[in-house]
Amino acid sequence: MTTTEKTRSGLPVSKTMLLPKEEMLEIQHKQKKITIGIPSDIPKVEYRVPLTPQAVDLLVSYGHEIFIEKGAGKQANYSDSEYIDAGAVVTETREEIFRCDIILRVAPFDCEEIDQLKGNQAIISHMQIESHCAESIEKMIQKRVTCLAYEYLENDNGYLPFVHQTSQISGIASITIASEYLSTSRGGKGVLFGDVTGITPAELVIIGSGTAAEYAARAALSLGIVVKIFDVSVEDLSRLEEKIGQRIFTSVLYPKVLKKALVSADVVIGAMPFNATPKFKVSEELIEKMKEGAVIIDLNVSQGGCFETSHLTNLKDPVFRKHGIVHYCVPNIPALVARTASISMSNILIPTLLAIGENGGIDNYIKSSRGFRKGVYLYHGILTNRDVANRFNIPAKDIDLLLAAF
Repeated sequence: MTTTEKTRSGLPVSKTMLLPKEEMLEIQHKQKKITIGIPSDIPKVEYRVPLTPQAVDLLVSYGHEIFIEKGAGKQANYSDSEYIDAGAVVTETREEIFRCDIILRVAPFDCEEIDQLKGNQAIISHMQIESHCAESIEKMIQKRVTCLAYEYLENDNGYLPFVHQTSQISGIASITIASEYLSTSRGGKGVLFGDVTGITPAELVIIGSGTAAEYAARAALSLGIVVKIFDVSVEDLSRLEEKIGQRIFTSVLYPKVLKKALVSADVVIGAMPFNATPKFKVSEELIEKMKEGAVIIDLNVSQGGCFETSHLTNLKDPVFRKHGIVHYCVPNIPALVARTASISMSNILIPTLLAIGENGGIDNYIKSSRGFRKGVYLYHGILTNRDVANRFNIPAKDIDLLLAAF
């Protein structure tokens, strides 16, 4: 049969109809080898690594190249030799890493690191808007990079996988942290964050009703702690109670009710959604009325914080005291359990990176995946995220309109 012949239905036969299915697949989705660079985030007091050696082994088996800075996995207990055995290239410096097609890391980039980029490449990292400034955004614009933030990435069903996993870990870890800073060993009040017969149980107030709040509440309730949860939405509070499976104290943010809860609280956790600026801040005036030695843990400090007295700290110097209240304001709490958190990130990233290769590169995948596209805040040097634009007074454009021009 020639290409001029017709099928039984009378329709002409095209050349692609005569190709084997394997060749048709190659035409539709041209596989592309991608190079991925992973710098060490340890100097930034960030101990997670985005890909485990097992993930590297899988990606290399698909023909992709992975460059990782020496010692990047050390704090997550992954050695350089494990990465080498998996097929990665371990580099002494960042020069080769910053030339890769995709740079994958946990911590956000700073101005000095942006200057080292070759430009016209893709960056996938945390946004942590409080860590940025107008200068860093402008520098990335000049480098014409495409930047994606874990906080905004969705799957095709609108689910935020990175936010969900980070929230789970942060919520559980916050209870451990609270217990530690109430103990005498940390200069705390010497209060057991739990329940003992004959003694009034410790009290926890949670601001927010999302995933972090849910997992903090679950961990606290299992210890016999009195939990009180506040949010702006009755519907969200009701949904949280259903997930937990028992009746607990919940309230919208009525000032008098919140004040009464804060005055008696041993610990207060700010746990509003991780991918948006918190809708509510606890005022400094209310914090002044809390008990001496009480602990505040602000899980939203990287988005501006849930408390008026919050400011960024890090894992080397995690707390400060103000008005006699211990403030724990570390933006990367999951780094406390670096190995668990690294495995969690890696599990999410593997299918995404494989899909980028299968779609012929990151630009094609941005066009084909609406959920992945939601993670973009810079596209070839053009700002596309309204939150960033409003924060730094830089004009932004709709990425869906931009894609027609690329």
